[in-house]
Amino acid sequence: MDPNIANNPELLQFLAQEKERAMVNEMVAKMTSVCWDKCITSAPGSKFSSSESSCLTHCAQRYMDMSMILMKRFQQQ
Repeated sequence: MDPNIANNPELLQFLAQEKERAMVNEMVAKMTSVCWDKCITSAPGSKFSSSESSCLTHCAQRYMDMSMILMKRFQQQ
C-alpha cells in the first residue's frame, strides 16, 4: 500500500466506507435476484399480487436474518 494512503486516516475511513457500501449493494442485488426468482412466477404486471408481495417480504426477511447469522458466526471465528 502506498505510504501516503496508510498515513491518511480520512482516506482509509473513506475507503472502508466505500467497501462496506459496495458489499451492501452486492447483498441487495443478490437478495433481489434470489427473491424475484422464487416469488415472481409469471410475467409481472403493474402491481404485485398479494401472494407475490407476501413472498417477497418473507424472502427478504429470511435472507437478511441469514446474512446476520452468518456475519455474526464469521466475526466469532
